[in-house]
Amino acid sequence: MPELLEIETYRKAAEPIVGRTVAVVDAPDDWYLKGGLGPPEVVSVLLGVTITATARIGKLMLLETDGRTIGLRFGMTGRLIINGDAALSDLEYGSNRDNPAWDRFALRFTDGGSLVMRDPRRLGGVELDPNVAKLGPDAALVTLKPFGLILAGSGAPLKARLMDQARIAGLGNLLVDESLFRAGLSPERPAKSLRPDEITRLHRAIRQTLKTLGGRGGSHTGDLQPARMRGALCPKDGEVLRRTKVGGRTTYWCPHHQR
Repeated sequence: MPELLEIETYRKAAEPIVGRTVAVVDAPDDWYLKGGLGPPEVVSVLLGVTITATARIGKLMLLETDGRTIGLRFGMTGRLIINGDAALSDLEYGSNRDNPAWDRFALRFTDGGSLVMRDPRRLGGVELDPNVAKLGPDAALVTLKPFGLILAGSGAPLKARLMDQARIAGLGNLLVDESLFRAGLSPERPAKSLRPDEITRLHRAIRQTLKTLGGRGGSHTGDLQPARMRGALCPKDGEVLRRTKVGGRTTYWCPHHQR
C-alpha cells in the first residue's frame, strides 16, 4: 500500500537512472495510460528522451526529462523495479511475487538499465505532464498555519479530510490512522471541530509519524499496525480498538484515548 514514505523510497531508488536515455518504451496495458494517452503516443514522446531528475509530490512520483514530465502513480499494489531490483522488498497488503505478467509500464535505457512498474491490481497509472496543481501541499512539508486552514471549515470526518489528496498530499490509510493514534484524536470528529492546540498536536504527530516510520522502513511499521485486526487491544492503554469505516476506508482507533 504505497503512501508518501514508500513513494519517497521509490524516488530515491530511481536516482541512478538520472542522466540515462530511453531506448525502449514498453506500454502493454492501454488502461494503465491516463489522460487519453495511447501506447503509440507514449512511445513517440518518450523514445530518446533523457531523464534529468526525480521528484515527488504526495503519492505522485515524477520523472523529469529533457522533454516531458512523466507522472507515476502506484495505487495500492504498485511496485517499482530499477535495473532489475525492487525498490521495496516487502509491500504491505500487496504481492511481492516477481511476475512479469504484472508489468504495466517500462523504460529501458541505452546502457541496458531499466525502470519497471509492476502492479498486480492495475490501480496505478502513468500520465504525461500531470496537473500537480490538483494536489494539496505535501504532508511532509506543510507548515502549521496552512495545515490549520486545511481543517478549518470542513465538516468532513477528520480522517477523510487528511486523506483528501486535493487538500493535503501523501497521507494514506496507515499513516493517518497512526498519526491520529499518536495525537489522541478520533478519526470521526469533524475536521473543523479541532481546537488550535489540537491542530498543533496533530501537525506535530504527523511530522513525527513520518520521521519515525520513515526510519523504520515504511507506513506499515507504526505502533498501531500490529493491532490492526478484529478484537485487538490498543497498544497504548489496552482498550478494545474500534473497527469502523471512515472516508470509505477501514479504520482502527481507540475510543479511550482518541477523542
